[in-house]
Amino acid sequence: MGCTVDELLRRISSRELTEWMAYYGLNPFGDKRGDIQAAIISRTMAEIHRSSKKRPEPYRLDEFMLSFGGEQQDRRDVVEVDELSPAAQRAWLEMLNATFGGKDLR
Repeated sequence: MGCTVDELLRRISSRELTEWMAYYGLNPFGDKRGDIQAAIISRTMAEIHRSSKKRPEPYRLDEFMLSFGGEQQDRRDVVEVDELSPAAQRAWLEMLNATFGGKDLR
């Protein structure tokens, strides 16, 4: 027997919901993940055939992501690691560490 989203949100703890959100941020699942995988393959194929004279800069992943309903793609879902500043990477790791009950040994 299934539950509605409202029922699930009433049952789940804040900590568990935060853990699932962090997990999804690291490892998306469902249709979004399939779209990201298809975009990676498409970008790879485009890079293989890219003319560095006609297009000197590499393709970005968001150029291959689908958008629906006329909405622009939410870049937060496709930000690549090398686009994050060291401070942003550190903040992300600190948030994950705190979410999963880790200790900061610095």
